Amino acid sequence: MKMKIKYNSPMVLTYAFLSAVVLLLTQFTSHSMTQLWFMVPGRGSFDPSRIRHWITLFTHVIGHSNWNHLLNNFAFILLIGPMLETTYGSLSLLLMIAITALVTGVLNVFLFKTALLGASGVVFMMILLSSFTNFTEGEIPLTFILVLALYLGRELFNSFSANNVSEFAHIAGGFCGSLFGFFRPARRGPRPGPMLEEL
Repeated sequence: MKMKIKYNSPMVLTYAFLSAVVLLLTQFTSHSMTQLWFMVPGRGSFDPSRIRHWITLFTHVIGHSNWNHLLNNFAFILLIGPMLETTYGSLSLLLMIAITALVTGVLNVFLFKTALLGASGVVFMMILLSSFTNFTEGEIPLTFILVLALYLGRELFNSFSANNVSEFAHIAGGFCGSLFGFFRPARRGPRPGPMLEEL
């Protein structure tokens, strides 16, 4: 049997490759490209008159500070993303990523003086959203409650320690994923025929 490599999750894979290309370019050119186009300025540094600053509200989830930063994020995204892309569709997942980027970017501009960079908010959005894959209306999945307690509880605890990680972006991303899970029903496939139902 002949095997071939399939581009099985076009949106997620394109997102991963684009982020890798951006990081590669910044290392061969100048890290100022990341600061100019892929990093949201913090409170007091955001200039509404600069179109570039508005663009970074979306593009900051593409930029990363180094390869370790990128690999940590995309290990999760490449694991969870294809399942979500199959469940919700490529355009819907792209919209969810864009909304998560905007929400985390805007909150950072209003609340924090430090800049924001990386896809960790998207990671937490996907983690919380993935707990809704078998969501039925009128029910709250136990997986959602456990993921909420484990992941976001840890981020709340870590937010009190001094580090260079934006736990708030993680929490905001997880909040977005929760809302998407509750209010954006998963795309369902065709119902099985009578013969399959009997099996």
